[in-house]
Amino acid sequence: MRFALKLEAGVRVVKAVLAVSVVAMTAFVAGCGGGGGSSSSSSSNNGNSGPNQQPIAANAANTVAVTVGRGVKGIINIPTVSVTVCAPGTANCTTIDNVLLDTGSYGLRVVNSSAVAALGLTVQTATAGGQLAECTHFADGFTWGTIRTATVKISGETANNIPIQVIGDLADSTVPSSGCVNGSNESTADALGANGILGLGVAPVDCGDACSVQANVAQFSNYYACPNGTNCTRTLAETSKQVANPIPNFAVDNNGVIVQMAPISSNGAASANGTVVFGIGTQSNNVNTAGTTYTTDASGDFPSRGQSNTVFLDSGSNGYFFQDSSIPLCTGNLSDFYCPGSTLQRTINLTGANGATGTATIFIANAQTLLSNASNYAFNDLGGQVASLTGTDLGLPFFYGRYVYYGIDKRTSGGKAPFVAF
Repeated sequence: MRFALKLEAGVRVVKAVLAVSVVAMTAFVAGCGGGGGSSSSSSSNNGNSGPNQQPIAANAANTVAVTVGRGVKGIINIPTVSVTVCAPGTANCTTIDNVLLDTGSYGLRVVNSSAVAALGLTVQTATAGGQLAECTHFADGFTWGTIRTATVKISGETANNIPIQVIGDLADSTVPSSGCVNGSNESTADALGANGILGLGVAPVDCGDACSVQANVAQFSNYYACPNGTNCTRTLAETSKQVANPIPNFAVDNNGVIVQMAPISSNGAASANGTVVFGIGTQSNNVNTAGTTYTTDASGDFPSRGQSNTVFLDSGSNGYFFQDSSIPLCTGNLSDFYCPGSTLQRTINLTGANGATGTATIFIANAQTLLSNASNYAFNDLGGQVASLTGTDLGLPFFYGRYVYYGIDKRTSGGKAPFVAF
């Protein structure tokens, strides 16, 4: 997720996530998204129409169950999974529930807790010396924490000795004033609305050349060197030290992931379920049966083809987000969400870097009406806009009733380009 809208006690706060995908929304609704445009539209009462693929049972070693429900903070459309974190080479492990499943970011980030602290995970050393830490920026705040080495287990899959981020394990006094401070420190589960973020997008690491090439560090790096855990300054972080996507580090099912969410009613549902399947074409349960496969850029975005807007499919965004001045906005604390008089249909044109073309059909219902049922936490037709952003964010609503495939970027090792398919 790149963007989030937070509604807490009726106050709207806009959060723009630059490097990772973090959700920090409570109460009734939250959203992440960019702007953009749709190619065509019509009014429709969609009822239960739409995609209807059912997830497979999450009972194989390369699968893990996904749940959408009340979660940590009662946030809508937040898909969560369980992840086990271990001290490398030991049986000293802890299982963390309610971790946000986010195909718009890369790598594991867990909130610091007594259970995580008890693992004694080794902190990465910055090349410049001292502890290696990372700051994740938002429009209204940030998260802050060290980079540590861990073994990550998700169901029967294991990624040994990879860098993860432990959020909130450094004192507030260590937050660097240069390039990090931007509003409040939001490094707790309560602020994030989850116990962590599992980034399973197409990139192998979370920052790449922006942080690993010295010429880019002063302007772009999210990483900091903290001698003695203090006096933190922006630093280079080699890709081997950057927060790593677990998937490329699995032994076999390491070329991608399939997110399968069950279909739900257009009126919403109290909960929803799904399955994450690791690997694409590596097992009998992960054959690519998608209608179209689109190669993407290194971030998993569809190329803009010279236009100002692009499209991305992001399970960490809890709504559709795009600019459309023809759709009425809600009022009050839902003023960034759409409130059409009747459910609208939009068709988004897609073109992959490989020249593959297709469309994505979505529905936008009245957010005020949807959210009037406070017992529902899953919605497939919630949409809105963020005025300062460009692009079309096909968030979690798009995933219901679909199999969405993400192919890991393997080009550095002579492999395939990243792709998204459905």
